[in-house]
Amino acid sequence: MARKSAIPPSYYGEPHKFDPTFRGPVHNRGCTDVLCCVIFVIVILGYIVLGTVAWMHGDARKVVYPTDSYGQFCGQQGTPNANKAILFYFNILQCANPTVLINLQCPTTQLCVSKCPDRFATYIDMQLNYRRNKSYWDYYKQFCKPSFDNPDKSVSLVLQDEDCPSMIVPSRPFLQRCFPDFITRNGTLTVANKTSFKDGHGKTRSVVDLRDAAKQERTVLSGKVTAMQQGTESGITSLLDAKEVGVKIFEDYASSWFWILIGLVISMLVSLIFILLLRFTAGVLFWMVIFGVIVAVGYGIWHCYWEYSSLKGKPSSDITISDIGFQTDFRVYLQLTQTWLIFMISLAVIEAIIILVLIFLRNRVRIAIALLKEGSKAIGCLMSTLFYPIITFLLLALCIAYWAVTAVFLASSGDAVYKVMSTRPDCKYTNLTCDPKTFSQSNVTKLCPASQCTFAFYGGESLYHRYIFVLQLCNLLVFLWLVNFTIALGQCTLAGAFASYYWALRKPEDIPPSPLASSFGRALRYHTGSLAFGALILSIVQFIRIILEYLDHKLKGAHNAFTRFLLCCLKCCFWCLEHFIKFMNRNAYIMISIYGKNFCASARDAFFLLMRNVMRVAVLDKVTDFLLFLGKLLISGSVGVLAFFFFTRQIPVIQEEVPSLNYYWVPLLTVIFGSYMIAHGFFNVYAMCVDTLFLCFLLDLEKNDGSATRPYYMASSLRAILNKKNKRPEEKKKRRKQKKEQPNKRH
Repeated sequence: MARKSAIPPSYYGEPHKFDPTFRGPVHNRGCTDVLCCVIFVIVILGYIVLGTVAWMHGDARKVVYPTDSYGQFCGQQGTPNANKAILFYFNILQCANPTVLINLQCPTTQLCVSKCPDRFATYIDMQLNYRRNKSYWDYYKQFCKPSFDNPDKSVSLVLQDEDCPSMIVPSRPFLQRCFPDFITRNGTLTVANKTSFKDGHGKTRSVVDLRDAAKQERTVLSGKVTAMQQGTESGITSLLDAKEVGVKIFEDYASSWFWILIGLVISMLVSLIFILLLRFTAGVLFWMVIFGVIVAVGYGIWHCYWEYSSLKGKPSSDITISDIGFQTDFRVYLQLTQTWLIFMISLAVIEAIIILVLIFLRNRVRIAIALLKEGSKAIGCLMSTLFYPIITFLLLALCIAYWAVTAVFLASSGDAVYKVMSTRPDCKYTNLTCDPKTFSQSNVTKLCPASQCTFAFYGGESLYHRYIFVLQLCNLLVFLWLVNFTIALGQCTLAGAFASYYWALRKPEDIPPSPLASSFGRALRYHTGSLAFGALILSIVQFIRIILEYLDHKLKGAHNAFTRFLLCCLKCCFWCLEHFIKFMNRNAYIMISIYGKNFCASARDAFFLLMRNVMRVAVLDKVTDFLLFLGKLLISGSVGVLAFFFFTRQIPVIQEEVPSLNYYWVPLLTVIFGSYMIAHGFFNVYAMCVDTLFLCFLLDLEKNDGSATRPYYMASSLRAILNKKNKRPEEKKKRRKQKKEQPNKRH
């Protein structure tokens, strides 16, 4: 007797019942998940209100332009600083003060200037040379306060009132701020070929002090400009060198953009041709690679056996790995027979698994390849689907732009806040808010003589300002929701178009007109709520993952092993959950596009349908991923090789057309990366096509039996693999006639 399965028949859901009126995507459908649709619309309206409020309270100039000690923008048109776009530090050595990292502000006067200093000089030197040559003062005063015009004023009073900088050093602009012009010569750090200089008090200092101060201020800037930029500080020298490289890269892009564009167009055409030719080459590509893998593993087994045989019998080769322990020189292990025996057994097991999988799953592999070929035919009939990603790209660009602008205006909301800055550690007023208009008359200047009231940041004490961080989190969550909804809309639209192809009995004659536009209209009109529901679930999981990454970054220095372990487990679990939800949402959207049910019902039907065919799902998924990845590599690699020969002037016919470049790898890498992304966009459509055809294929097997009233809609190649065939109406009539004639013959 056959052993009964422990799993009840209804465990994976009941197979789909036959519906004689079903002819592909249901046209007479109603709105689904209306409540979620209403909430989604309300959230979008609220998001627009949030952006409007942020625009009213924020000021993007606070992010674009640096701000001096008086809260004025550098380089803003229509202001006295219109031609002064660079921020200058009176005494950058003060930026090395430890309080900088606490107060996020360098305790020295900061002034807007038109250019950075190009020489070493001190106020004392200027006064000494001024009487002989007025040009010394003319140059030095551009780095003093605009209202100051008394070069005879004593040095002590000038430094006390912060009228002029005590010294200037050769600098160059970086992030619109003057930083010392560091150059490394023979491993020695220099500024203007000097390793030391005199500060404003006549003391000799090393340029290393300048580097430390500049690096500390750079750390502050990285936190104030944006909280989202992460990275390590590798020194101001490398950053300034990177700027020179960036200029050269920009020049290369300016001279080669036309040829880069041609390379991307070529990659687009190659991607299109590759997809259309997959109907002929899918099987050949797959079996060639599999055969190559089998041969390569077989050669590995033979090589391991040869090494094992040649080492056998040699002295000291029979020592076990455990006897010699861990060795940093891994070549020691290659002198042991046990090593090659382990390699040989491992490769033999891998070879056996590959062969057994191909033997027992050969029909499923053939089905997967047939579906890939059918997907190529479907795209050939529905060429407009290849260009739908342009719509998705434009919608995503709109979402990203709105989110970024809203985030910038939220971050720049508030009024200028001024704080007391002092280099004296005993000043109790340090970091307290102050008013620059009345600061000179306050007691703070008497108790802390070296202190000053300088601009710190933008903020406020209103209810709106207190909840800026919460509003930023809301901005992020709604952004994720809109992005996932846009992707879901694209998946549902493409699935509806490809389902129209599959459920056409005679292809392409029975395909309805404008299937892509019809599917897009159905998805928006009836299923906005369902798509928003699925997108919201995914967005919440992604939002939690972002928070976990933020906490992990903040707790990197923590020594609590349990906390780190817990965070690691949570990150892993939510990563798995996100990918599972993406997989389920994708298949739920396919079922929505076909039957028009709500999200939960569609997700349930898709899940049980896939569970009833779990082996087919696994094989198709891996075969599809493998062939599409191979296609991306072939396209980006072939176009990259062509670009390499072109930009290195190795194509004699068009050598004269190649532009002069600083770095030929700049356009080369751009073409390779762009080609890969273009192929990825085309193949995403193809993958959606294959997934849709696969679900339709499984539904076809469960709903139909090949009779005249319930014919199979699958392609003839799929029917041949499964030994299925459609009975023609004429054959059915002949059989009925033969049955009627048989009783007459007996009589």
